[in-house]
Amino acid sequence: MGPRVRASRERVAQLLDPEFVEVGASGRRSTCETMVAEPADHPGSSPDGPCYEPSDMRGVVLAPGLVHLTFEAVLGERRTRHGSIWRLGEGPAGWRMYHHQATHVPPGTD
Repeated sequence: MGPRVRASRERVAQLLDPEFVEVGASGRRSTCETMVAEPADHPGSSPDGPCYEPSDMRGVVLAPGLVHLTFEAVLGERRTRHGSIWRLGEGPAGWRMYHHQATHVPPGTD
């Protein structure tokens, strides 16, 4: 979630499954291709700007090689809840994010 990783096409490509799909807090749908093509435009990608501050991270094994990860994050004044599915690839690929969904949390919401 750090800006160096988020701004690096190479690191983003290593961490995302080729079949990756995201539904962001904005409602925008992204694929691995779109995330790799423009990583510098994603929130939290600038070392000079606000960075994501994750908390309450939890993982549940859904099946061998498949994990559901949930957490909350703050970026500046914006709080979001996240859920992602990670799957274990063969060979050196290792764990890659297969699906991600983020939801904006309005101020004053628990």
